[in-house]
Amino acid sequence: MNGLLTRQARPDDAEAIVGILNPIVEAGVFTVFDTPFTVEAERAYLEAFPARGVFLVAVRESDGVLIGFQSMEPFAGYTRAFDHVGVLGTYVAEGCRRQGVATQLFRATFAAALEKGYEKVFTYVRADNAAALRTYLRQGFRVVGTAERHARVGGRYIDEIVIEKTLTHG
Repeated sequence: MNGLLTRQARPDDAEAIVGILNPIVEAGVFTVFDTPFTVEAERAYLEAFPARGVFLVAVRESDGVLIGFQSMEPFAGYTRAFDHVGVLGTYVAEGCRRQGVATQLFRATFAAALEKGYEKVFTYVRADNAAALRTYLRQGFRVVGTAERHARVGGRYIDEIVIEKTLTHG
């Protein structure tokens, strides 16, 4: 998408982020999050976001509206063995999907992740979210396996596809 600015998320982005995230949560079909977020909780999350993490937003330049975001946090804090691995989440506003927003976020997140010493990105995609899986696979992710009955949303068990991507310079 032309006319899109990608930048680091700030605490004052909390309302716009929740505005994208909560309709996805409430739909109950694209994420395993099952409880809507509050602006206050999201602001606190952004304020406490790990220094090694990457949290980028996509803002439409024409009107300054935040239309997507991507966050990547260290995989685990209990051992240094996973310091090279980040866990990723990608969210794009309903009317802005399939317009290159996620592609631009991936490009910027991968570059920032490499700068912070990450070598691998890891995530889960709901098995019933084929569009998201296609998006990740187009970005070079590969399927590692399936975590069966991994989440329970709305009283229903959902499998999650485990995917990963090795980051490279260039």
